[in-house]
Amino acid sequence: MEPRFNVFDNEIGAKFAKRFASLGLVIHESPLPKSTQELVSLRASQINGCGWCIDMHTKEAAAAGETAVRLNLVAAWRESTVFTEAEQAALALAEEGTRFADDHHGVSDETWDQVRKHYDDDQIVALVAVVALINATNRLAVIVRQQGGSYEPGMFDSMTG
Repeated sequence: MEPRFNVFDNEIGAKFAKRFASLGLVIHESPLPKSTQELVSLRASQINGCGWCIDMHTKEAAAAGETAVRLNLVAAWRESTVFTEAEQAALALAEEGTRFADDHHGVSDETWDQVRKHYDDDQIVALVAVVALINATNRLAVIVRQQGGSYEPGMFDSMTG
């Protein structure tokens, strides 16, 4: 499967990517733990089948110190013992916030209650924002068939400056 289009080589695409990176910076600077941000982004990307984003968030998480065991178990987090209750709540929100088409109710009250139990308002805003942003990013990358494998940690850091 060949990429259809290089968004980064297009003037409008490059401007759009810079704005996306700026939104990501707001989330990265939030009090939501970096590991949670990466785990949530990885899980949504797995659900959406986005090789580019799976590559990116696996490598960013590893560069930030995330273990291979935890990264390998993200797809099976419910059947794993390596995630905290807070991380489980975030991963549940990521799944439910990604799979709207599968459940017309969106995020369940049970999941929302767990998120409220473990995160403060600033962290919740960041968590909801990361779910929304990664889903938008997944859709962009999947539509143009942006392939995984070439991402290097920190590769887009200069876009936010």
